[in-house]
Amino acid sequence: MQVFFVGAGPGDPELITVKGQKLLQQADIIIYAGSLVHPSLLGYAKDGCEIHNSASMTLPQVIETIDAGVKAGKQVVRLHTGDPAIYGAIQEQMIELDKLGIEYSVVPGVSSFLATAAALKQEYTLPGISQTVIVTRNEGRTPVPDREKLRSLAAHQATMCIFLSITMLDKVVEELIAGGYEPSTPIAIVQRATWPEQRIFKATLETICKEIEGQGVDRTAMIVVSRCLDADFELSRLYAPEFSHMFREASI
Repeated sequence: MQVFFVGAGPGDPELITVKGQKLLQQADIIIYAGSLVHPSLLGYAKDGCEIHNSASMTLPQVIETIDAGVKAGKQVVRLHTGDPAIYGAIQEQMIELDKLGIEYSVVPGVSSFLATAAALKQEYTLPGISQTVIVTRNEGRTPVPDREKLRSLAAHQATMCIFLSITMLDKVVEELIAGGYEPSTPIAIVQRATWPEQRIFKATLETICKEIEGQGVDRTAMIVVSRCLDADFELSRLYAPEFSHMFREASI
């Protein structure tokens, strides 16, 4: 195998997987996702490694670079932010590689919606509150099917992690409230989770726009809407003394 799609994780360079780190150290060519990838990760590259910033490249240019590397017998790492399966635009690349008969492997990474939970010190799935996590985005230049628009998804009242939508926060709030969330529903915004410049904002749907006004929160921020945030909840049955399972007998 010569081609690897690698998830770089959310930002903290120590949150790349061990496998991903080893592949970076072995790579002859690295194509990385611009400013979204922590620059120190490129420090794993060996001397003589060819490094490309894909921010300035088109899809054909990325594929041509990979193809040329494979033909030259080189190992190629396509380094994506977070986990490449979520808004990573890797499917179109894999389709082109399939056409060329180039084999590849995908190495998962820590997604930013999980890094956001860690930053908030928050479990997304609390008993009696929410047992479902919806990963989505608001409609922008990329269309969203009607059944997946925020207004429709809001009907589930689940924990919702919203990518790529911070510049449309007023519209996000409008759609969520129209879909069924109460204006008092807790919301958190985490900018650049796990980076040194990480910032956290907490409010409610009705107050969040004013809360971040003038704060310079940019497109790298994750939006989390959930009653799990600052909620009273039932304790997990897994560790209850009276709860038995295959590894432990009930003690009460």
